[in-house]
Amino acid sequence: MSLSRHIDAEEVIQKSKDAPRTQSYRQVHERRSVHQSWSRDEDAQGVPKYSMPEVGIPSKAAYQLLHDETQLDGNPLLNLASFVHTWMPEEANKLIMENINKNQVDLDEYPAATIIHNRCISMIASLWKAPSVGKVIGTSTAGSSEAIMLGGLAMKKRWQEARKAAGKDHYHPNIVFGSNAQVALEKFARYFDVECRLVPVKASNNYVMDPKDAIQFIDENTIGVMVILGSTYTGHFENVAEMSQLLDELQEKTGWDVPIHVDGASGAFVAPFAFPSLKWGFDIPRVVSINTSGHKFGLVYAGIGWVLWRDESFLNKDLVFELHYLGSVEYSFTLNFSKPASPIIAQMFNFLNLGFEGYRKIAIKDLRNARLLSRALENTYFKVLSNIHRVLPGRDEDDDPESYEPGLPVVSFKLSDDYKEKYPHVQQVWIQSLLRTKGWIVPNYNGPEGEKDTEMLRVVVRETLSEDLTERLIADIIDITESMMSEAGSQILLASSQASHQADREHGRPDKTNFGDTAEDAQIQAGFARQC
Repeated sequence: MSLSRHIDAEEVIQKSKDAPRTQSYRQVHERRSVHQSWSRDEDAQGVPKYSMPEVGIPSKAAYQLLHDETQLDGNPLLNLASFVHTWMPEEANKLIMENINKNQVDLDEYPAATIIHNRCISMIASLWKAPSVGKVIGTSTAGSSEAIMLGGLAMKKRWQEARKAAGKDHYHPNIVFGSNAQVALEKFARYFDVECRLVPVKASNNYVMDPKDAIQFIDENTIGVMVILGSTYTGHFENVAEMSQLLDELQEKTGWDVPIHVDGASGAFVAPFAFPSLKWGFDIPRVVSINTSGHKFGLVYAGIGWVLWRDESFLNKDLVFELHYLGSVEYSFTLNFSKPASPIIAQMFNFLNLGFEGYRKIAIKDLRNARLLSRALENTYFKVLSNIHRVLPGRDEDDDPESYEPGLPVVSFKLSDDYKEKYPHVQQVWIQSLLRTKGWIVPNYNGPEGEKDTEMLRVVVRETLSEDLTERLIADIIDITESMMSEAGSQILLASSQASHQADREHGRPDKTNFGDTAEDAQIQAGFARQC
């Protein structure tokens, strides 16, 4: 008889424990033992999971309890699903720990951290070809999500001021970007009451927004267009220069002055080093703001983003607060107030340690390994959807990234039509599950609006994915794909790879039934996100 699929794990655990009297005897006995080094289980025994304990446990036991639990997480080195950086040199780790107790907003108390922050802004502005006239202004953020909110809010406020001055309606703003956008862009629109106009993507345009399609969504209420420099789906760069040219032509016809915000969450720390001749930054006058994640290809641990405006006039005074606080007069224009100084100092460490040439070498290496993976997949059972391995006309197949189509070191791929025809029983999502059994974390997901039926796997090639590991990954993907060819074999492999249900993880998730029936008034979403 098969076991029940609805066993309550907590109930089973409690019933399986020793009786209270036996437990008491064991605790006394073990405390008296001369052979015991320390009582890990005994110190942590009975600690509640979902309420604060009445009496704390020793720091060593608390550490070991959490240390052991976190070993159940995936290996960050093999997490190929994430763009977030997972390794820094020993000296950077030391700097982070030395400054982990500093709050960046305490500007008067930590003046050195403030100066380092401002120097980072200056270096990034130079990297993004900020104009010499005017005054570039920017700030660190908790990540690209906060940075995108600030960029969007600045465009909204500027649009509203212009509409008020002209005596026109200023209550119905909209913003335009591709359906391949990361969820943070959709969050901005929903959180700050801006109509989200998503431009459907198509396979013929590499699953990113075509500027010619975007023009059709723009009107006098458009606060701006967000152009994505590095799609999370396939790594492709959207064409900032073409979008700007089309908006110039539109302004000549209609008078609408529509700015561009570049979402460079990943690409703004790749393009300057790998594709220096690509025009996408502040050297395009219509680009008024750019954001990036320092914790992606900026090579810092999670928790740092940046947003810059080409001139402080584009920031808008309504977003700036003058603070008479903590001993001095300072100015704040972020959503979050308190934030750690250590990630900012870690960013400066990278700038000093790597310099332009160091960042360039890493970008070139990442793209080289991504090309290796792309070619290997294309020569076996897959169709590669990303294009960074495709040689440009008139260029040679060499180590120069500018010989290939520009993009992030990302490899998106799917099973070839020939493979699916020969082995119709195989589901592509099995590859994700089976790779997990070998330690690799590789996501499988559907495409954005316009290409929802396209199912794709994606590997983000970060600095930690060496050539040796890339070769191991290739061998494992081929081995798994071939093992699924037999219908019986694939079912056995799949059964052995199914991830177990983790009840604890469900506790913190919203229950959809608590939000009522939102089907009728749900906002249209086409990215990874869906209306709850």
